[in-house]
Amino acid sequence: MFTPKYPTPDTAPPPAVLQPETTAVQAPAVQAPAPIVPAVPASTRPVVQLTPGTALALVGGGTAVVLVVGAVLVSLLLAVAITGVSVAVTAVVLRSLVKDMHKYR
Repeated sequence: MFTPKYPTPDTAPPPAVLQPETTAVQAPAVQAPAPIVPAVPASTRPVVQLTPGTALALVGGGTAVVLVVGAVLVSLLLAVAITGVSVAVTAVVLRSLVKDMHKYR
């Protein structure tokens, strides 16, 4: 039930082979060795171009993220410090009360 289901190896598509472009001038035919690695097809993903506006937006967004994360971390550190001080004050008050209680016995 929890074992993964792997596809059979024969369902994989065959590797794509790029055909060389033909040019007007034909070079002399030379027997080239077979390529070791199969050719990779060109990517069809769109290319992202940075304009000054997008670069400025990225810098602004990164700065905002750094400031927000910094504020969260500082507030967590402040919460830990306040908790530590309050525990220390409570310990001093309890110690004083216990000391006074033993004094009057």
